[in-house]
Amino acid sequence: MTALVIAEHDNASIRGATFNTVTAAAQCGGEVHVLVAGANAGAAAKAAAQIAGVSKVIHADGAQFEHGLAENMAAQVLALAANYSHILFPATAAGKNVAPRVAAKLDVAQISDITKVDAPDTFERPIYAGNAIAIVQSLDRIKVITVRTTGFDPAAATGGSASVETATGVADSGKSSFVGQEIAKSDRPELTAAKIIVSGGRALGSSEKFHEVLEPLADKLGAAIGASRAAVDAGYAPNDFQVGQTGKIVAPQLYIACGISGAIQHLAGMKDSKVIVAINKDEEAPIFSVADYGLVADLFVAVPELIKAL
Repeated sequence: MTALVIAEHDNASIRGATFNTVTAAAQCGGEVHVLVAGANAGAAAKAAAQIAGVSKVIHADGAQFEHGLAENMAAQVLALAANYSHILFPATAAGKNVAPRVAAKLDVAQISDITKVDAPDTFERPIYAGNAIAIVQSLDRIKVITVRTTGFDPAAATGGSASVETATGVADSGKSSFVGQEIAKSDRPELTAAKIIVSGGRALGSSEKFHEVLEPLADKLGAAIGASRAAVDAGYAPNDFQVGQTGKIVAPQLYIACGISGAIQHLAGMKDSKVIVAINKDEEAPIFSVADYGLVADLFVAVPELIKAL
């Protein structure tokens, strides 16, 4: 058995989600290969070759892969699929865009969002917003899998010495074209990769208070800022701050929830955090059921006091 990991990269370096996916692939048994499809992505291919546990990197280069268009990426994966027992994607926006196309073309059932590998054909995945775990066994010859990256430790970025093989890139499908992108820039850590996250909920009351209360604490801790869906829907924070089942799945070393009640969909996105601190004046708030440390207090008093103590 050999597993193929579809790398996420910026054509120069490998993105963090790929390292967790390599760990999942290694647990499927057999060798682990990594596909780096990009434009002038030789540096990314070299970086992939250094990942511990990877035995081969397949580098497909072409302008049609520069922006990771799903139709072109899926076609490239399908051109290689027959050689693999497992094809794994990070369960990110990009991975979720390509994986279903590959599974449909191969006429197999996609296995989504796995958090554990029990056997080469058996996997665990959360259902009902993480309140239950489904054990899924697949008899498909090729298993197409998306990996919840918070469920696996990242493979070491160095220590590997994989060979790099050049593959002929498939032709541009012509079905879609890249128009442009607007990338939010921030001096703070990226939410899904941050070791510390300070998150705010609807109790903050306004966009002004959201930033006024949380930003000084995040600055003190060198933390990323997150938000509940209620806070995002109310316009207190942008969409890319949202943590939860319909937002980003995070598992930082420290998660500080300020004024977040703890709806099921929010807990599904952060309950794997190593240490959870909750500040809420409602002692019955569900967030306290998952918190390691809970403070029943007015966040407008408690957070400034915490900042002073730091």
